Amino acid sequence: MSKTATLSRNRNGNGRNGNGHGRNGNGRAATAAASTPEVKNYITPHGYARLKTELSKLLDAERPELVKTIQWAASNGDRSENGDYIYGKKRLREIDRRIHYLNKRLDNAEVVDPARRGASEQIFFGATVTYAYVRGGREERTITIVGVDEVDVKRGQVSWLSPIARVLLKKHSGDVVILATPAGEAEIEIIGVRYRAPA
Repeated sequence: MSKTATLSRNRNGNGRNGNGHGRNGNGRAATAAASTPEVKNYITPHGYARLKTELSKLLDAERPELVKTIQWAASNGDRSENGDYIYGKKRLREIDRRIHYLNKRLDNAEVVDPARRGASEQIFFGATVTYAYVRGGREERTITIVGVDEVDVKRGQVSWLSPIARVLLKKHSGDVVILATPAGEAEIEIIGVRYRAPA
């Protein structure tokens, strides 16, 4: 991450780096996370519950029903021409891969409740942030920084590892930060920070 990507200024124009130490604010934690194969799996309580629900549905309903269908299809004779059997086995492999993935993600999850941050104006995981581009009409946008498994762009939920989140993390309401975009660098001003459970 470049120095400009983490540059921020408070309302008085004074420099403030991303972690409160040193001059460049290049964020050792972000660099370490990028170079480490096992990145922490932060997730909100809502996201954790959603993954648990999906896992339970796969284990208790979808997989047992599919196994029954496959057994029925297998009893009908030639499996090489049996569409129900072939599709069923393919779908079973997909379900088993998803179950394995969900188990691993849930086992490694670090649940962080954004509501416990209270009225903080500093941006951490789980923050809902309203910002505006300094140039270009100052149209306001609002995003919520969530776990990798919770991303829903249509609802404004972005991963804490996304470029916008990396630039915003540890900044404060009122800061202006530089965001690298495909069209070049853009200045954005943080207008508001709040913490609430994602809907």
